[in-house]
Amino acid sequence: MKRFETMAAVPVIAVAALTAPTTARAGDGGAVAAGEVGGFIGGLALGSVLAPRPYYYGPYYQPAVHCYWTRGRPQWDAWRGVWVRPRIRVCE
Repeated sequence: MKRFETMAAVPVIAVAALTAPTTARAGDGGAVAAGEVGGFIGGLALGSVLAPRPYYYGPYYQPAVHCYWTRGRPQWDAWRGVWVRPRIRVCE
């Protein structure tokens, strides 16, 4: 699919490179603005075709993990001057 998109973009780029540029004048009745808008839209279309697509990796299997909270080893809390037993999370 990516090869097809690249092959489709090659003629578009070649035609754009080979066309003769013309000078822009203020009295063209909006032709300059139309050319700028058309170029912008063409650039958006070409950019969206050639932009890399992120791959989606579906959800993968994870075995169920059993976790629980318990009291940990006693630790000395020097700030309060007491022994504390912090809560810790244990997962199996």
